[in-house]
Amino acid sequence: MGGPIPKQFLALGGRPILLQALRILQASPVIHEIILAVPQAERQYCLNHIVAPGEFGKVTKVVDGGEQRQDSVRHALAEVSEDTEIVLVHDAVRPFLTEDMIRKVVEAATEYGAAIIALPMRDTVKYVAPDGVIERTVDRRPLWLAQTPQAFRRVWLEEGHRKALLDGTQATDDAHLVELIGKPVVVVEGSGENIKVTRPEDLVIGEAILSSRVAARSAG
Repeated sequence: MGGPIPKQFLALGGRPILLQALRILQASPVIHEIILAVPQAERQYCLNHIVAPGEFGKVTKVVDGGEQRQDSVRHALAEVSEDTEIVLVHDAVRPFLTEDMIRKVVEAATEYGAAIIALPMRDTVKYVAPDGVIERTVDRRPLWLAQTPQAFRRVWLEEGHRKALLDGTQATDDAHLVELIGKPVVVVEGSGENIKVTRPEDLVIGEAILSSRVAARSAG
């Protein structure tokens, strides 16, 4: 975003983006405990303004994030109890996950060991050389765009993070780490509304999605 405020604390619908995601996670009967990994400078804010008011009772711990996303997940994973079988990982800046996504991805992970929400690629994909010239058109049929939430057997995710730390591997999502230890990861088709808020225009899109959902609830 290019501003001084971390993306997850920017306002969407009058509330921080993080709270929009937490609202769905808190309401899900599938979720039993939530561990937040946040920038160290924001940890006290989260404790005072997110945990203390009691709206999100499933938030049991707030841990310091790391330099990279992968480090933040590893820090939170270290706080997960050993009797937990399935761990769900979700990006705070994806505020439009749904209960249906959570349930389906957890069910798939329970059956297969690991699953992610993803979207099939619908645009034409071009392979472009460094000089900007198209070399070929790529078959889009097997290509999917990974999203979160992602769900894993806890022991698989822990093994993936241990190996990545030892090997110095940096991945852009946790599914990649589980793939690297040779475990299967299945996809569950998600929604185009499950956007990741990373650019200023995403806030405009997010406000429109939020307004449409509010209107749909009111009509129902």
